[in-house]
Amino acid sequence: MTRNQVQFALGAMLFLFGALGLCAQTSTWAFLGSDQRLHYGADANGNRIMDFSSAGYESGGVQLPNAPVRVTVSPGGMDDTSAIQSAIDTVSALPLDNKGFRGTVQLEAGNYTVSSTLNITASGVILRGSGSGDGGTVITMTGVPFLFLRIAGTGSWQTVGNSASITDGYVPAGATSFSVNDASIFNVGDSVLVKRIVTAAWIHFMGMDTLIRNGQAQNWISPGSSITTDRVIAAINGNRITLDVPLTDNLDSQYVNPPGVTVTKYAFPGRISQVAAESFAVIAHPQNVDITQPQYSGLQMSAVINGWLRDVVFQDTQNTTTVSNTVKQTTFDHVSVKHTVPHSGDGPADFAVSGTQVLLNKCSVTGRGNTWAAVTQSRATGPVVLLNFFADDRGFDPHQRWATGLLCDNCTFTNSHTSDKAGVAYSDRGILGSGQGWDAGWSVAWSVTSTTFLIQQPPGANNFCIGCVGTILTEAEPGKASPQVPNGIYDSYGVPVTPSSLYLEQLCERLGPGSVAKIGYGGNCASGDSAESAGAASPSPTT
Repeated sequence: MTRNQVQFALGAMLFLFGALGLCAQTSTWAFLGSDQRLHYGADANGNRIMDFSSAGYESGGVQLPNAPVRVTVSPGGMDDTSAIQSAIDTVSALPLDNKGFRGTVQLEAGNYTVSSTLNITASGVILRGSGSGDGGTVITMTGVPFLFLRIAGTGSWQTVGNSASITDGYVPAGATSFSVNDASIFNVGDSVLVKRIVTAAWIHFMGMDTLIRNGQAQNWISPGSSITTDRVIAAINGNRITLDVPLTDNLDSQYVNPPGVTVTKYAFPGRISQVAAESFAVIAHPQNVDITQPQYSGLQMSAVINGWLRDVVFQDTQNTTTVSNTVKQTTFDHVSVKHTVPHSGDGPADFAVSGTQVLLNKCSVTGRGNTWAAVTQSRATGPVVLLNFFADDRGFDPHQRWATGLLCDNCTFTNSHTSDKAGVAYSDRGILGSGQGWDAGWSVAWSVTSTTFLIQQPPGANNFCIGCVGTILTEAEPGKASPQVPNGIYDSYGVPVTPSSLYLEQLCERLGPGSVAKIGYGGNCASGDSAESAGAASPSPTT
């Protein structure tokens, strides 16, 4: 199915709903009240759908900037790797301005060749082409397979001072505040890590200590390993701390004690900021190789805060973009991956995201690449948001080991080539891989159209499919014939829901209508029913 056909089908579906009198419904979990603002349902423990609106550059709702051009590069007619890297290095040596930028390396329109990895390792550096379409900048990867671009700082979080322990017996998912034993060691504005140690009691509660494959026990998450959430302190009231962004998971003292959950101030001197790549196309040599073999890949990003990728097309890359867990407040805007040859064997992932506050806006994966369009990796703590994401093969399937705080909003997955894979799967993967087990909790599919959905309920948590259109799958844990894993929450299934975009409404209410316009959408707060506001008429991001 082509993108135009998908747009036509969605339009026909909405027309049919109107003709049959099936007006948009409201969800009991997130709905507009009489004050025309969002209200949230909660379970008996206070768990609720979180506010996802801080996902994106500068915590969302901020227009991607344009830094001044400092160096211009023209096609050299041969290998342009050294010329482009030299320009990046020149700009990297310039001083930062008062907005945190050094400047832009401008690639003029034309055809370039690159034979090894380009690196951006300093804050305030942008690599910009002259457009990803006809008449723009086209970069061809030549030689043996390699990574095209690495945007990376150095190191990791460095804890500072003493830690405080959370004293609440239960902190629900979606909460922004909790009590600690000593808040006097913190100040408003401190960057902190909320650190949870994985306990054997929790692994057992999740049913993840009985995974056996070919007679061998599979290790889901090791006891003693940690799950960390990167946040900023927004307020302190006595010993009660309020964070800038909600927690993505619940914290139940039955399963986190001992040793409990700690809050610690951190520094991250090697993390770089205000870095980006934009406005070019990258073309790799098409190949069908196993995912264990060397591949042409597109981007690796790590140790970055406030970065972006905008108006970029990757063709015939595999495992195209990888975002590590040290990435924060980053936007991918109109980034497309195109496959021109079929791929056999295990499916690579074109958007592998493990950071926090990451937004993929109007991105797409097309062609018979047999790829997972988007995945998360082990112990990711969002928010991670896919907004108006389009894929015609596989869809959004968190890959392994408990990612939380994921939102797929107004996504379209046609499964045109791989009909046996769910378009959205928040599920128990059991023994698959090396015991990938429960891959997601407290995650939402909102107004998603897909061939199939696999939304399952983890112990002590839930996942949601609200206003979705497609077929519901009910399955046992892989590796077991029975029993079937309980389904998650399917609400307003097969019928449009209002607001039509959860992320945009949350953003609009937090920062005002201007914030929505700044990321490319019209409409006003509490009026997300229009196609213009939610992007429903444009499921595919490029023409």
